[in-house]
Amino acid sequence: MPHVYVTGHKNPDTDTIASAIGYAEYKNLVDPENHYVATRLGEVNVQTGWALEKSGAEQPALLEHIMLRVKDVMAGDVAVARKNDPLRKVGLTMAKRNISQLPIVEDDGSLTGIITERNLARMYVRESRGASTFAESPVSVGAMVEVLEGELLVGEEDRESSGQLWVISMSVDSMGQSMKPGDIVVIGDRQKGQRRALELGAGVLVVSNGVRPDDEVLKIAGEQGTAVVLSPLDSYVTSRLIQLSVPCWEVMSENPLTVSPDDLVTEITEQVMEVHYRAAIAVDDKKVPIGVVTRTDLLNPRPRRVLLVDHAEIGQSVAGVEQAEVVEILDHHHIGDIETTSPIPATFDPVGSTATLIVERFKASGLKPEEPTARMLLAALLSDTVILNSPTTTDRDREVAEYLEEMLGLDANEYGTEMFEASSDVSSLSAEEIVGRDAKEYGKNSGDKVSVSQVEIVGTGLLERKDELLDALEDLKGENGYLFSALMVTDIMEGGTQLLCVGDCSPMHQAFDSQAQNGVIDLPGVISRKKQVAPVLLSIL
Repeated sequence: MPHVYVTGHKNPDTDTIASAIGYAEYKNLVDPENHYVATRLGEVNVQTGWALEKSGAEQPALLEHIMLRVKDVMAGDVAVARKNDPLRKVGLTMAKRNISQLPIVEDDGSLTGIITERNLARMYVRESRGASTFAESPVSVGAMVEVLEGELLVGEEDRESSGQLWVISMSVDSMGQSMKPGDIVVIGDRQKGQRRALELGAGVLVVSNGVRPDDEVLKIAGEQGTAVVLSPLDSYVTSRLIQLSVPCWEVMSENPLTVSPDDLVTEITEQVMEVHYRAAIAVDDKKVPIGVVTRTDLLNPRPRRVLLVDHAEIGQSVAGVEQAEVVEILDHHHIGDIETTSPIPATFDPVGSTATLIVERFKASGLKPEEPTARMLLAALLSDTVILNSPTTTDRDREVAEYLEEMLGLDANEYGTEMFEASSDVSSLSAEEIVGRDAKEYGKNSGDKVSVSQVEIVGTGLLERKDELLDALEDLKGENGYLFSALMVTDIMEGGTQLLCVGDCSPMHQAFDSQAQNGVIDLPGVISRKKQVAPVLLSIL
């Protein structure tokens, strides 16, 4: 079933994680044609970790990028042949599957070679240059019986023959002029010819057209150690199939091109185009084939699909989003710079959290989220609205909070207070973790990109680490080439923010008509980065 990855922004917060979980659950209920998978773009913060543990919801899988991998384009139902299988089995499989190459494996299933149409063609060209002989590629009697779908009348299956192959059309008298002991002789219902082949020491006597030789011939063959095979086919077809009795390893090409299923398509395309069979074998860590990717698979492959929640900017999104197929956007921020190649459903609704929009979708469809999901969505709503106290809070957020309170049988204010108290202590985190865990990037051009991080605490104790935090902001700015990097230290109980900023902070000074005092800009009443900081900052940038 086609996958759609549901993901929020980088440096995920509680709303991003809960929205990915909740919207993936909702979409799987209303769209059974696709499979929606909740993902995340980084490690969860302390608050989100608390919410996941408290709710019992499963943490989304990490999505490192959305670029096409080998596993996204390869044919997974891979056919193989064992190295000792007769070549005819390979030909039949290739014809049945309509493929031009077949991986060859050892008895333990690990890849050892590949047979292509070129290998088969070269074998026939070699045979056409002279007498058919198995001197370099001995063939077993059992393999002959298998490819002919015949019957072994005399002899052992594991006996091998390396002689020349003869189809007897000559007279009995002239047979001895060319044949040698150990050769393979194909002959029809000609008793004198059969006896003469035995007199000349034939190693294998193959009787065509399904006509069983008489008992005297079989007795002589048994006495002198000649294998006798009964073929239901005519002499010509029998001889051609015997040539396909050689084991695969005799014809295969060794060291075929292999790739990992997680390799990027862009990284393996040139290699696939360089090998003559225009294909690569995808193998697991035990070198067992799990797929085949061909040149055709690499021509205009369908990109991976992604559904964006809680963001709509390339800088905040998954790596490779420009190459992906964005199928939908659900957000409560401003419209970003994500571009799509075709019209898609896109919602930008000014409510306090994306979680609110998702719960409204459930209600409108007559559905209810699972209890762990509902607890995560409530935690997200309370986080983004600072327990419904942020200026971003709307009546719709309050209605959703009341709905979830009733569904879950808990008090939203107590639940939110417990969450903030459990996650406000950041004393155990390094300065780098504090400034980096919830950093959001703004700006389109490399020369004017900035970052604004936010940490929500109770009290002002964190500012005792001001110098340490400023150094970490300098590192963040330098590593990413930002115009400036800022950290909002928001006291949720007092309802205000102390802003730390490094670099060219003039846009911040202009935005709030305030200068830094001892490296800190005091922003009383400012608690929402989304509504009170980002819009003003973006208009100036």
